[in-house]
Amino acid sequence: MNNTNVLPEASAASRIATVDVVRGLALVGTLATNIWVFSHPWGLWGMLNDPVLPGASASAATTQLVLMALAQGKFLALLSLTFGVGLAVQHRAARRRGRPWPGRYLWRTTLLLIDGIVNYVLIAEFDVLMGYAVTAAVVSVLLLTRPRAQRTMILVFGGLHVALITALVLLLTVVPGVDADAALPAGPSPYATESFLGLALFRLDNIAVFRAEPVLIGLLSLAMFLTGAALLRADVFGAGGARLRRRLMIAGALAAPADLALALTASPAGLLMERYVVAPVVALGILGLVADMCLRRGTDGWLARRSTEIGRVALSAYLLQNLLGGAVFYGWGLGLAESTQAWRVPVTIAAFIVITVLVAAFAHLWGRRFTLGPVEWLWRAAADGRAPRAAIRRERPRSHAAVAD
Repeated sequence: MNNTNVLPEASAASRIATVDVVRGLALVGTLATNIWVFSHPWGLWGMLNDPVLPGASASAATTQLVLMALAQGKFLALLSLTFGVGLAVQHRAARRRGRPWPGRYLWRTTLLLIDGIVNYVLIAEFDVLMGYAVTAAVVSVLLLTRPRAQRTMILVFGGLHVALITALVLLLTVVPGVDADAALPAGPSPYATESFLGLALFRLDNIAVFRAEPVLIGLLSLAMFLTGAALLRADVFGAGGARLRRRLMIAGALAAPADLALALTASPAGLLMERYVVAPVVALGILGLVADMCLRRGTDGWLARRSTEIGRVALSAYLLQNLLGGAVFYGWGLGLAESTQAWRVPVTIAAFIVITVLVAAFAHLWGRRFTLGPVEWLWRAAADGRAPRAAIRRERPRSHAAVAD
């Protein structure tokens, strides 16, 4: 009997390590998406109007669109899936310990909402934490239902989301003038001229525009969180999930060409369909692929360890990479978005590499001494009403065998 294709049985520690790898990859991928927002002289306003700067050469425009397509929507969806997995793990832990659910978890989602508000106002107008907090609160209650009911909700929420995006795409395609670019605010770009606090006021003044995406993808977020929980139940990170992982990879591979084609149209309708309908399918394929590679090759390789370290301090890493992006491109920092427009593509690529290295270095150095990231420590202290001293200091390396609830 040939056993060369039989996967090893995954322990609880290896499953959690795999989740950390996927989460770390998702965070780096969100930076690959957001870095183009940072490098646009008009920030998110500009990206909503014209992601490619006027006057860019055909080769530069094509390179940018391809690079954007590699990350656009996929890693946001992947991060949503891992959040759903983490939520399901905490639900299991609460049941195992006989604690009421959602119970104190709703207080934790409130704290996450506060983190998101701070991130939105002070750091990045494309914050995802606020939407995640609301979605997590809703899904924490939905997890009390039977798995079959949850599978039905995934189909309903997903179907309604696809119907909504399809209607918007038809509106943009059929009705003349609907896809016309919205006017930018008068005067010079505030991203180039405003101070750190000035940009905070700008975000507050334009909250209706900047907070539109979390509302638009509310149904998708519910579906992806519940899908993450369902995938955990189906043992997607264990030996028993081999067939499921193959199916996810096939679905992602089939969706990838359509994803790239839609992204290269650079049209509002094409980008809507790509980012919010096709990209989440590709994200499922990425999750299946990474989980399968981790199970076959382990999580002790150099890249897997770096991704794991980032995934373990996910909240701190997310805020840090956004803060660094602003420091590099905004006027209160180096101001490269305004001063290097002619070299936007190479400068953006270089900034992505540098910020990723800095975030990975922070995660590695911090993780050598502590089990929780700095923001995670503050979040845990506020959630529990006490400083978790025993959990923060790492005296010697040990397996990350459990996710604290």
